[in-house]
Amino acid sequence: MEGHTDWVNSVAWSPDGRLLASASDDGTVRVWEAGTGAPLRTLEGHTAWVNSVARSPDGRLLAPGERCARCAGVGAGTGALLRTLEGHTAWVNSVARSPDGRLLASASDDDTVRVWEAGTGRCCGRWRGTSMG
Repeated sequence: MEGHTDWVNSVAWSPDGRLLASASDDGTVRVWEAGTGAPLRTLEGHTAWVNSVARSPDGRLLAPGERCARCAGVGAGTGALLRTLEGHTAWVNSVARSPDGRLLASASDDDTVRVWEAGTGRCCGRWRGTSMG
């Protein structure tokens, strides 16, 4: 699977194992056919390096985490930006979806983990060190 022009930081499988998404320092998320390595789409428009990517359990949404203190909800099929989740004050290094797809967690260089409602983008939890704020 070739196509990124800079470091690849993260990969995420689709629930059915047919697709793979990759996040890169080239500012893109690419979606690939896992069996053949064929590129299917490139999601552009990120304002910084993309450090992490996670898929929803139904495979329809991607959540990229960027080095500009935000993460986003993106339609996996269309690449359309659905919402931007802002609140971190430093780079977002990792994102993960809950098993039911309702929540998204993001970890940042600001020493916090935030939990977001995937449907609304509302921050519903923030942990700094060992306490919740």
